[in-house]
Amino acid sequence: MEWIFSLTTTLAVFIAAIFILVTVHELGHFLAAKFFNMRVDRFSIGFPPNIFGFKKGETEYVIGATPLGGYVKIAGMIDESMDDEFVDKEPQPDEFRSKPVWQRMIVITAGVIFNAILAVIIYAGIAFSYGENVIPVESVDGVYVAEESLAAELGFQTGDRLVGVNGERVEYFNQLFSPSSLTGRNLTFMVERNGETVNIATPVDFLDRLQNEEFLDPSSTIPSKIYTIVEGGAAEQAGLEAGDKVVRVDGEEVSFWVQLVHKIQQADGPLDLVVQRNGEELSLSVNPDPETNMIGVGGPTAQDVFDLQTLEYGFAESISKGYADTEDTFFGIIQGLGKLVSGDISVRQNLGGPVAIANVTREATDAGGWLGFWNITAFLSITLAIMNMLPIPALDGGHFMFLVYEGITRREPSQKVRMGLQQLGFIFLVGLIILVTFNDLLRTFGG
Repeated sequence: MEWIFSLTTTLAVFIAAIFILVTVHELGHFLAAKFFNMRVDRFSIGFPPNIFGFKKGETEYVIGATPLGGYVKIAGMIDESMDDEFVDKEPQPDEFRSKPVWQRMIVITAGVIFNAILAVIIYAGIAFSYGENVIPVESVDGVYVAEESLAAELGFQTGDRLVGVNGERVEYFNQLFSPSSLTGRNLTFMVERNGETVNIATPVDFLDRLQNEEFLDPSSTIPSKIYTIVEGGAAEQAGLEAGDKVVRVDGEEVSFWVQLVHKIQQADGPLDLVVQRNGEELSLSVNPDPETNMIGVGGPTAQDVFDLQTLEYGFAESISKGYADTEDTFFGIIQGLGKLVSGDISVRQNLGGPVAIANVTREATDAGGWLGFWNITAFLSITLAIMNMLPIPALDGGHFMFLVYEGITRREPSQKVRMGLQQLGFIFLVGLIILVTFNDLLRTFGG
């Protein structure tokens, strides 16, 4: 029964996010059309079969049972419905085709604009309500780099201090891993090592490997200081105390908590420790539990070690923060798509469809509650805006290209050509959805 509950929850969260995104997108088209006095015959969230609807004025409002999209049917426009009955009739003043090109361009792009505005509002709301937790890079003394790790392969060394990315110094640790930075064309990390500044380049498959291999994060910078002792455990029996800092294990220097944990887990017998306590060094011997390879100690958290700060934003500052986060995510996605097209990153590992979106949305909600839900909704809103502006017939970008052609040539493409391209675009999109869904299932079930 647990899997049924999990599936139901995933679907509910997924549908809620998609409902918000589609409603806002279609509302943009609807309001822009109404502003320019275009007749809107239908406002639909979801696709048929219809489960609810009513008519008010000239517009029918519908909720469809298929929650993967929606549409606004504007009179005099060839859209997803492929309705061309009006073609042979005289254009009416309230029809899409009778309006100036610039007005039609605004109507077509309004959905994308509303999705971008939604992302700004969500990010701004998060900043205003929750603030932002950051770790100043100055409070991080260095990182631990395990042998044969991805970081070691790239050239990082234990003790390196991360101070910048792509040639620019940053103030906070989280800025090192922003979407636009990670997807940059030539991603490099700036570190300070023995008083010198070193820039470390990453390979083209770095993002692919980052999904499967551990890399540098704040946890790899936590020092090897013991904060808690388990009563009756091997550590207590050996004489270790809370506050001790382990500096050597079996004669090898230790500076970081993950380094200490690795030494303990790899032990096949007693360990000789040297700890610092009240300015003195003490030598102790501890015998890890042979079944668990643990000694009964707990390390510090990021809050214990670093100058963890919560940046608070006023109303105006939160709007600026929302715009900055939207811009960063936008360019991160654009650059990521560029890497997909160029082959720098794997299509199979990075191209996701409905199943992947549902899983990511659920995971974000599980990890962060409403904060996680709104973060992923903002990200998906920007993704939806970008995907809709691709120059593919049946998408907003395809309609926009037709209007650009009309604006330049002063004549519309023939209805036959438009209908043909619309149908091809629709077939392409259906095929793409099937492909990415199949890819999602392969990744989910390890195929």
